[in-house]
Amino acid sequence: MSKGVLVSLAASLLFGLMYYASPWLVPLQGMDIFGWRVLFAVPLVAVMLHVGGEPQLIRQTLVRIRQDRRLWLAMPACAAMVGVQLWLFLWAPLQGRALQVSMGYFLLPLVMVLVGRVFYGERLSVPQKLAVASAAAGVAWALLREQSLSWEMLLVALGYPAYFLLRRHLGVAHLGGFWVELVLLSPFAWWAAIGDGQALVQMLAQRPALYGWIPLLGVVSAVALMCYMLAAKMLSFSLFGLLTYVEPVLLMLAALLLGESVGDGQWPTYIAIWLAVGLLALEGGLKLRSP
Repeated sequence: MSKGVLVSLAASLLFGLMYYASPWLVPLQGMDIFGWRVLFAVPLVAVMLHVGGEPQLIRQTLVRIRQDRRLWLAMPACAAMVGVQLWLFLWAPLQGRALQVSMGYFLLPLVMVLVGRVFYGERLSVPQKLAVASAAAGVAWALLREQSLSWEMLLVALGYPAYFLLRRHLGVAHLGGFWVELVLLSPFAWWAAIGDGQALVQMLAQRPALYGWIPLLGVVSAVALMCYMLAAKMLSFSLFGLLTYVEPVLLMLAALLLGESVGDGQWPTYIAIWLAVGLLALEGGLKLRSP
């Protein structure tokens, strides 16, 4: 389990780095960045599967798609669900909507814990229950204060649990299934990133630094996504969800560094989330110290 925790933390750190670096990709927009993330991830995930000695996962998934008609619709649905999340993640900071997406990631772990309890009968340890209580209080404060739910918040908080639940139900919750999803997204990614090529040529001429930033984005994004998918497979639904609280803390810090501000009434939410993350860290430290 400790390996899964480390993989999850690595994913959160890389996602936070991408969020902070997103303004350096200007004049690329959300659709451009989505496209490049997918196009680079397709070969890199395949390479990772071969290096890790699991190239058969791709072949097995393709065989299952031919044999199981449910997957003819389910796999494109999974691809669409993750594709929307990939687009939203780097569209938000470019449009000044980073805090709305961060709030979605605050709500996401609570939904994941609920899904784990209802569908898998998972139980929480005492520190995890305290973390959930603290986070729930913080999110409740934010919802009462805002008196509204943004569409970005709902898309993150409900979209990801549905995606992971569907993948586990179909038995494709591994990198082989993720690679197939990326391939299905590739035509849309090509259109978003390259199109007829004219806009791309103009952007590269306007900002030559993109020749380096685009490949770097692709590599970091692919590694982060692989870590995220591996952690989802290695950990229980509830623990995986709780560990995603590391990510909104990093996203909030990135949003502040990008010039967005946190109102006085928002601080109770963030303090409650930090307390939840601290409780999870304390539990992890105690487990590492135990024989």
